[in-house]
Amino acid sequence: MASQHPNVPSPAYGLVHHNVRLTTRYVVISNALAQHRELSLLAIGLATHLQSLPAGSCVGIKAIASRFPESEFRIAAAMRELEAHGYLARTRRRLPDGRILPLTVSYNSPGADPAAVRETRAAPKPREPRPEPETPPAPAPAPRPPAPPTLTARHARAAELLCGLRAHAPRLLLSEGTCGGWRPG
Repeated sequence: MASQHPNVPSPAYGLVHHNVRLTTRYVVISNALAQHRELSLLAIGLATHLQSLPAGSCVGIKAIASRFPESEFRIAAAMRELEAHGYLARTRRRLPDGRILPLTVSYNSPGADPAAVRETRAAPKPREPRPEPETPPAPAPAPRPPAPPTLTARHARAAELLCGLRAHAPRLLLSEGTCGGWRPG
């Protein structure tokens, strides 16, 4: 078993979490959803999946059933559960050209007003006006940008090797600054 913090006792039984901090490709869901006593495990999983998708994704019953082993019948039942508990709203929108398209809204906290959350975060606290100093301070000299490094032949070969990595793996693309200002010739 992985070592834990010395001040946290290891449980003698039950669930033990071994978590890593995620910085990309994750979704945040509430315990209210994850531990909802009236929703089936399939509905909780479907709600979690919907929250993880980008806006505009196709989330019709057939599309979801084609992605998972559950039948269209079970997916439809899970969607009805989520609608009944306020986690999902399905409507249809008529476009100006007359077509009717489905619109599905997934709520991570039913009944909460997302606009109110945005307003409370955006409202800055009023500050007390500061008294003006009697004499303005002298302006600080502007910092000079660092001089471009002088590359030796050895450094140039190393920079060329690093910048050439993208030919083998595109995700290894390095910026000009990372390569010490060297540009491939």
